[in-house]
Amino acid sequence: MKEQSATYRITDLEEAERPRERLAKHGAQALNNAELLAILLRVGVSGENAVQVGQRLLQELGGLQGIHRASYEEVCTQRGVGLAKAAQIKAAIELGRRLAVETQQEQPSIHSPVDAASLVLYEMSALEQEELRIILLDTRNRVDKILTIYKGSLNSSMVRVGELFKMAIRSNAAAIVVVHNHPSGDPEPSPDDIALTRAVVQAGKLLDVEVLDHLVIGRGRYVSLKERGLGFG
Repeated sequence: MKEQSATYRITDLEEAERPRERLAKHGAQALNNAELLAILLRVGVSGENAVQVGQRLLQELGGLQGIHRASYEEVCTQRGVGLAKAAQIKAAIELGRRLAVETQQEQPSIHSPVDAASLVLYEMSALEQEELRIILLDTRNRVDKILTIYKGSLNSSMVRVGELFKMAIRSNAAAIVVVHNHPSGDPEPSPDDIALTRAVVQAGKLLDVEVLDHLVIGRGRYVSLKERGLGFG
């Protein structure tokens, strides 16, 4: 007679270890990533409770950034997930992205590379192709707009510097921050990135639009070329 495989539920955990109860008592910030995923998953599979399934998803897909980057279909194929749970996970991530966008729309100010990176890091970390964006700022360094200028493979010879300043001049921007991503996940600036920075900074001086920084976004991290002194000499 075959032994029936058990499905592990959150209620199989000790009450003090149950993510839902811990969230209610201590707040969502007290839970780790696997526990937050477990709340969305609700139940585990044979041999794994929901927290363990969450831990496995993080390991196999490359952490929260990996789940963010993965397609809906990829998440569906993970053992213990399926269509409904994958939809819940992707919906939760999208809510986080929209919250970040709403925060941007409150016209924040940029006074450091961290301020600029916080506006784009979440979304641009998950992009599968390169994008170059500019953040337009007023005279008080308040954000006016964030515009996507280029998509696809980028190098300094392909980017027309005039395109970066066209919308800045039309919007009467006092300054800009240039941002682009490396889909490889490594934000280390390339020689092309440095050459582009140098060209943009020089053009900004001629057009009286200050270039505050050029950020390269990787997977959950970034590099400020201004802080490195690259292209801003």
